[in-house]
Amino acid sequence: MDFFALLLAFGKSLLFALAAVLPILNPPAAAPVFVTLTRTLESDTRTLLARRIGQYVFFMLAAAMLVGTYVLNFFGISLPIVRVAGGLIVASTAWRMLHTQHVSSDEKTQMAQSLTDDNVRIQAFYPMTFPLTCGPGSIAAAITVGAALHSQRVPESLANFAGGLAATVLISVLVFLTFRYADRLLRPLGEVGLVVFLRLSAFILLCVGVQIIWNGAQELVRSL
Repeated sequence: MDFFALLLAFGKSLLFALAAVLPILNPPAAAPVFVTLTRTLESDTRTLLARRIGQYVFFMLAAAMLVGTYVLNFFGISLPIVRVAGGLIVASTAWRMLHTQHVSSDEKTQMAQSLTDDNVRIQAFYPMTFPLTCGPGSIAAAITVGAALHSQRVPESLANFAGGLAATVLISVLVFLTFRYADRLLRPLGEVGLVVFLRLSAFILLCVGVQIIWNGAQELVRSL
């Protein structure tokens, strides 16, 4: 493959990973929870916490994208099945986002009530990163994306995974910036703006989930 084809594969994979994972992870939706739970912390501590959450999000998504499918294959699950199952999860998540109102979770709030300046480093991963920011749905979407990035040609696979990893970097940076400046970002958005953002993201996510299901179903039919 020539350089232009590899660059095109990189760009497509980057956009595909962003479209599949970002609406589920949805940093703006988690920003109000972050602001509420960290309101009593010092500014420097909140910045440190936001940075650590961004780093943990990158490591979790990258690991799921790179090795998640191999773990499933160890149990005898084929890649087309992974695509269909993951697409169903993505599509069902999007469907719920389209038909439910965004509400705060009392259970999630109780999980992080003990967050203080002293133990912020310990709780940066649990519960602030998992499951408050990057939950099972985001991990399942990353595994599904990793399965879709495989190709029979090694150069194309490398370009695809490079694009996927670049997307995880962008997502982690976006998580850090969203949490770092959550107070300023939420003021002009308002509740109505947040609902509109969630609905548009959910529709795009639903389309991505259907596309993933279709790709997996095509491979299953061809294998018969």
